[in-house]
Amino acid sequence: MALDTGDTAWMIVATGLVMLMTPGLGFFEAGLIRFKNGLSAIMHTFSGLAILSTLWFIVGFTLVFGPTQGGIIGGLNHIFYNGVGIHEGYGINVTIPGVTFATYQMMFAVITPLLISGAFAERLKYSSFFIFAIAWSLFVYFPLAHWIWGGGWLAQLGVWDFAGGIVIHTSAGMASLAAGLVLGRRKNYGPQIMIPHNLPLAVIGATMLWLGWFGFNGGSALAANGVAANALLTSQIGASTCTLVWLFLSWKRSGKPSVAAVINGAISGLAGITPAAGYITGESAFVLGIILGFGSYYGIVLFKEKLRIDDALDVSSVHGVTGILGALAIGVAASPLVMEGGPVGWLYGNPAQLGIQAFGIAVAAAFAFAVSIAIFKIIDKTIGLRVSEEEEEAGLDITQHAEKAFND
Repeated sequence: MALDTGDTAWMIVATGLVMLMTPGLGFFEAGLIRFKNGLSAIMHTFSGLAILSTLWFIVGFTLVFGPTQGGIIGGLNHIFYNGVGIHEGYGINVTIPGVTFATYQMMFAVITPLLISGAFAERLKYSSFFIFAIAWSLFVYFPLAHWIWGGGWLAQLGVWDFAGGIVIHTSAGMASLAAGLVLGRRKNYGPQIMIPHNLPLAVIGATMLWLGWFGFNGGSALAANGVAANALLTSQIGASTCTLVWLFLSWKRSGKPSVAAVINGAISGLAGITPAAGYITGESAFVLGIILGFGSYYGIVLFKEKLRIDDALDVSSVHGVTGILGALAIGVAASPLVMEGGPVGWLYGNPAQLGIQAFGIAVAAAFAFAVSIAIFKIIDKTIGLRVSEEEEEAGLDITQHAEKAFND
């Protein structure tokens, strides 16, 4: 089959949209934390874009999509994109150039470790972030992505994940939970340090993320077709209904509708619809969005207020809880009418799919949590994870980067 110019054009646009999510994440995080740490959040995401793109080009693509080695990891055939075609497709993706497919996947490999930066915001040394981003990619993201997307053992068992609910959001959520447990709480942990310093900046970031998610989910069809169109619809409906749940719950709780709540609700809905976007109908996305709203909102109540785990930007709920719920939704509501040859859920006569999805989620969650704990502890024992109390009090912008967002 020849390359298709329409598919190729769409995937180039989708790659740019997903890339846009990385600076959007930086603005989102920076606006939601304290003024003295805003630049450090942007530094994590912007420098992470360069660090993780380079790592993917050198070895990441081949470890995920190279010929499988016993279903565990990809072979080293494609180091530095060696053998990844410019004028021909790669694998089963024969209507787009191999380099387009590889670079689209690069953007996923970039943003996934950076999601975790929201959990350890305001207290991690930059040198520790640099090492963590590389180590986590090598030992968590690349193997897990191969297991599900690269033809590895979970894919062979029948686990499905359209755009990353298990590979990306469940793994990042569990790593964020690990970060909160290993690093401990920020100094003076409590409501007084949780007031966003710049909500308009956070809204700009959330808007960039929402826009970028059309490339994230729509692009995962790897073609300009009906599956991509359906993924855009389900993404918009899932995000919108989840946002409304957060709006009403925050309104009920405080008596005032909260801007911070609606942007967190939007990101929760987008993360949760991700694994199922190309497999379910708009009606199912509507119901799933409501479930995601309640699950993520009360997940934060559990982790932050009941267990007092300091996941600074609630990644474990906004991404982790929602990623799990969305991946389970495949086993319930995946429709054969949406994707030919795709998964079929319980509602359409295949209850076994729910058990398969649950197994894949459990494996991914346990693996990401255990390896993340190990990485954090090794870094802590060698170069140390946290800044000193004095540096934390002064802020990471000055102590880690010798810069301020606004000079006096």
